[in-house]
Amino acid sequence: MALTRSQLRESIERAGDEHWQALIRHHEDAYPESRPTPGDVAKAEAARLNDLGLGDNPDLELVESRVEAVPPAVRITHVFEDRAKGERFETDPYTGYE
Repeated sequence: MALTRSQLRESIERAGDEHWQALIRHHEDAYPESRPTPGDVAKAEAARLNDLGLGDNPDLELVESRVEAVPPAVRITHVFEDRAKGERFETDPYTGYE
């Protein structure tokens, strides 16, 4: 089953409130310019991970997603658990959403 926007939001929140707040600040601090909303980023990240084949793999579980401000963008790293191997791994950090 493909990852959804709400699953991505939940994974960001599991990483800690500071990660969701980083997305909020990324959007709000750009005012009056427009950057993607936290929901837009969550939706785009779900699509990106699905395109990489990580959303449809039944052995993988998205554990958490970490967000770091790197103005004018954000850097996002996802932690997955491979249930078949009993191991966790991180995706390469993705920087974008300027």
